[in-house]
Amino acid sequence: MTEQPLTVMLVAAEASGDDRGAGLARALKARLGAGVRFVGVGGERMRAEGVASPFDISDLSIFGLLEGLLAYPKVMRRARETAAIAARERPDVAVLIDSWGFTLRVAHRLRELDPKLPLVKYVGPQVWASRPGRARVAARWYDLLLTIHAFDAPAFEAAGLKAVFVGNAALAIDFSDADPTRLREEIGAGPDDPILLVLPGSRPSEIQRVLPEFEAAVNRLKAERPDLHVVVPAAPTVAELVKAKVAGWPHRAHVLEGDAAKRDAMKAATVALACSGTVTTELALAGCPMVVGYKLGPLTYAILKRLIRTKYITLFNIAAQEFVAPELVQADCNGPALAAELALRLEDPALRTRQVERQDAALVKMGRGGLDPSEAAAQAVLDLVGRA
Repeated sequence: MTEQPLTVMLVAAEASGDDRGAGLARALKARLGAGVRFVGVGGERMRAEGVASPFDISDLSIFGLLEGLLAYPKVMRRARETAAIAARERPDVAVLIDSWGFTLRVAHRLRELDPKLPLVKYVGPQVWASRPGRARVAARWYDLLLTIHAFDAPAFEAAGLKAVFVGNAALAIDFSDADPTRLREEIGAGPDDPILLVLPGSRPSEIQRVLPEFEAAVNRLKAERPDLHVVVPAAPTVAELVKAKVAGWPHRAHVLEGDAAKRDAMKAATVALACSGTVTTELALAGCPMVVGYKLGPLTYAILKRLIRTKYITLFNIAAQEFVAPELVQADCNGPALAAELALRLEDPALRTRQVERQDAALVKMGRGGLDPSEAAAQAVLDLVGRA
């Protein structure tokens, strides 16, 4: 008798989760071929791998206390719609990726529908940084945690949740096909012209809070360096918003879409100004020195400042336990301060070289060169459902 295809539900609500979900889907298809089918929620990358999302996930890319409260009705509605997919499709396993608040609400509903459905959390909350009680919450609702940091597992295992370290998919990005010359030709930059890469985040709230300060920094730098080329890769979840904002800048900036163009730009850039997030790891892999900026709503920041137990927000800074890349957060994330840090790197090639070397060393501590994370995640999911 022919075994029925394994039905895997994948749920992601942000750009980074969409990347991980697409990678996991590809790895499962490579192993099972026609023996696997996918249902769930995701973005463009997961859709390309066969996950037909019933709604656009961009309105779920939320960070901040006030933003979360305002979006609560929408989040609850989307959680119900996601659970309705499971009720209709009857998956054999559900993998809920990152986005702690949204995926936890989905987990609640999936448990109500089918208490025996195996639930996998792919990327857990950073309990080593804040709110350690979330480890117990995760242990209550999930059967397995796939961690992207080697130091994640102990806290969750102590709470009774099995954890498998699969590695960070961002560390497996292949830059071998990146062509910095292609990017320079596209934007009309000479071989020695300086290029500033501006990466303002993948959430609408990040664009609203961070991009104005990034624009102020760009304006100061352009006033002093007319030959500076500015390139803004836009995440799919906020591409239209970024294009609309950048269109009003007084100086020209080249907005790019797509992974290939982003990789070209990361290899071509002289220095980058980046919103804190997965993109900082990608930049480090590309060998690009950077300055990191981030801003939250005042109330959210005041609360998190009391809860957070680490002084770093960038993953490779956390791994190195030092400020390999400068982090300008909240009030410090302003045009003059960002421009000053960027100017130091634009003017000093030796400083850029030293920073890249320190970024490389931190990436090794993060696990660069290990197993492919998507392959490891696929193996862990198949082990859980007995289909290895």
